[in-house]
Amino acid sequence: MIPYNGKLKNHARRLRKDMTDAEKLVWSRIRRKQLEGCQFYRQRIIGNCIVDFYCPKAGLVVEIDGGQHYSEAGIKRDEARDNYMTANGLKVLRFSDRDVFEDTDAVIERIFLNLPLS
Repeated sequence: MIPYNGKLKNHARRLRKDMTDAEKLVWSRIRRKQLEGCQFYRQRIIGNCIVDFYCPKAGLVVEIDGGQHYSEAGIKRDEARDNYMTANGLKVLRFSDRDVFEDTDAVIERIFLNLPLS
């Protein structure tokens, strides 16, 4: 089990309340075990990070990136987070919010393809 920073609980709750439109769209398609019966959690704390979506059964993290992720600092921060996740045995899928809005089905299919088959 990966430890988590309990000091991030309130921030994670706030992020769940204030999800972006792209996150809401993905959440509407993966919540309630809609994909292969796999449970996803939103705004989950993993270590010192809060990830957008996490599926423990698949060891899968799904991130929806807005504009702030494409600055030099954002790219470095995401790379460090991804390295932490993969070092802990997790797979990270990243999508831009544009990907979500322009082709939601393709995003969901890619997530589906990374889930264990029932």
